[in-house]
Amino acid sequence: MQLSKSEEELMNILWKQKKAFMKDLLDAYPEPKPATTTVATLLKRMTDKKFIDYKSFGRSREYFPLVKKKDYFSKHVNGLIKNFFNDSASQFASFFTQETDLSKAELEELKKLIDNEILKK
Repeated sequence: MQLSKSEEELMNILWKQKKAFMKDLLDAYPEPKPATTTVATLLKRMTDKKFIDYKSFGRSREYFPLVKKKDYFSKHVNGLIKNFFNDSASQFASFFTQETDLSKAELEELKKLIDNEILKK
């Protein structure tokens, strides 16, 4: 299941804060801040999708993520590779290295990461 752009924005705040009350979430938004009802609706949807949960403290709720950022991002990248690059990581890597404005130093760093992964296998 995926999150909408608005839900992802809120999820990023929760990943950063690890747990937060409604006031904390609203404070973390840049101006212009969304309405409390908008954030409440997003939280409800994200709870229904099992991305977050909460603990009740009287009438307040402390929200926390159920899905790790790394897991969510990994699923997205793998879906991108499958859907747009014929399930080929090398096609994705080729596109990524040619179509992004990476410096020589960044490309060399990527090469080191790849070489290290090759050594592990």
